[in-house]
Order: sequence, then structure tokens, then C-alpha cells
Amino acid sequence: MSNLTYQCELECDTLQTGGAVELILEPREKDLGGFSVRRVLPTRQRKMVGPWIFFDHMGPAQFDAGDGVNVRPHPHIGIATVTYLFDGEMLHRDCLGNYQPIRPGDINLMVAGKGITHSEREREEIRNTVHSQHGLQLWLALPEAQEEIEPAFYHYPSSAIPTVEVAGFPVRVMMGSAYGVTSPVKVFSETLYLEADLKAGQRLELPAAEERAIYVAKGGLKTDGSQIPEHAMACFSDVPGVVVEATHDTRLALVGGESFSKRYIEWNFVSSRKERIEQAKEDWRNGRFPKVVGDEVEFIPLPD
Repeated sequence: MSNLTYQCELECDTLQTGGAVELILEPREKDLGGFSVRRVLPTRQRKMVGPWIFFDHMGPAQFDAGDGVNVRPHPHIGIATVTYLFDGEMLHRDCLGNYQPIRPGDINLMVAGKGITHSEREREEIRNTVHSQHGLQLWLALPEAQEEIEPAFYHYPSSAIPTVEVAGFPVRVMMGSAYGVTSPVKVFSETLYLEADLKAGQRLELPAAEERAIYVAKGGLKTDGSQIPEHAMACFSDVPGVVVEATHDTRLALVGGESFSKRYIEWNFVSSRKERIEQAKEDWRNGRFPKVVGDEVEFIPLPD
């Protein structure tokens, strides 16, 4: 999905803590005109968690008939995008010819590599009714050796994502391996992405990872003397045996993986090389990216 704000780093309130929790990020909600976004990555205080370089919480939003999410064609390089919906539906189209509705629980993985163009709109039968939209927009940086791979697209329906019972409640292993199960979703480095719904008082021991963080999409958590409120991300050290406890009924997303070298990010472009981003900007400005099949007319201009 496009960086809808044109800015990469939005304002976050931060809390430095001790023990297992290194940092708590509390994003400030940005209104995009009937649609709110909370961005926790990247920020000045924390650029990445493992390979994850971009994390937006979109909505929840309620749209009248005729209104909704309508993201015109735009480009990406150097990343794989992950779209995940809690509610609603989104329509993905790209320059490879893919046409794919995304529904709650699905994993939509688009590999930009050396360059891809896509749009995210809504099917007419959705747009012409009162409807809602709520989900996460995440970007994975690709390893340096794979930043310029051929673009690709993978869609995994909700039924393909494994669920494992941990401490009496289900945990979905969206990407990577945890709690004895492995997701079928393609990864390019050591990557972790989990989702869980905890009742108040339930506890979860975090899986091991070099870097890891939890985002509280709903509810609240506590751990090691720290409170993690709703719509905040807690970044953890790699110490073993960390346990979080739900203070309310809570939905959480855990992301992590291996540490990455520095990445540059500007608008929708990510690379380990500044000059590669400049090239991508010039290519988009001059119409050298391929057009989205079935959505060839409109596009998002390169922002000033």
C-alpha cells in the first residue's frame, strides 16, 4: 500500500523503560479525511524491528456508500508489502496482472524488488454500500542481496494461515515459525509475525527473536513493570522468557526477526543505497514504471 501521508516518520510519543522492554512507542493519530492512520515504524527513535521497516494501523473507519479507500497506482522498490485486514475488503491490482480481493484474515504479500506498481481500491459492490475498513499495512525490507529481485505477488487465504493453541488461547503464526508451527507465507530472512487475542488475565510467553516488538491493536498489556496501552508498540530486548499479560481483552500483533543493516526510505521507496532511491524517483517522474493492468489512467504523482 502507498505511504498515504507522503511523510515516512510521523510523530510518536516515546517512553524509555528498563528490563525486557527497551522502548514504548505511542503513535499520534493522523486524520486523512475520514480515515485515520497510526504509524509506529519508522520513527526517529526506532527505524526498524528486524526486517520490518513500516507499520501502519489503519482505521477502523466507516464509509458511506460511494466513499471509501481509493489508492491510485503508485510504485515501490526494495521491499515486500504485507496487507492484513481485521475488517472490510480491499481490491489489489498490479502491473503483473494480478487482481485480488483481500478479506479479513488473508495475507497479501507483494514483492516489489526492482520495481512494481499497484493500486488498492474497492470493488463496486463494496463501495456502493455502507462499509468499514480496518487493518494493518506493513513493509518488509528485503536483504541487500535480494533488493533487486524480480517483482512477484503471493496471496494466502485465511484458511492457509496456521493457528496453534498457546496457554489456552489461539495464536496465528502469520509469517515465520513459532510455538512449533511454521507459516507457509514466503519470507526472505528470519522473520516473525504473529497475531493473538487474549482475554484479560491471560499470559503469553514471547517466542525468541533477535529483535521483536508487540503492537496492541486493542486492549492493553503489562510486563516486567511496564504498561503497554492500546495503540502502542513495545520493543523488546532478546532476553528469553519474556511474558506479557493482558490487562483487558486484547488483540496484539507481534513482529520481529533478524537485525538488518541501515535502510533509506523516501515515500514508497526503500533501499540500502540513496542513489537507488533517486533513480526510482526519476523513473516514476518520467513514467518508466510499468502500468497497473486494468487501472492504467490514474496515478499518484511523486510528492515534492
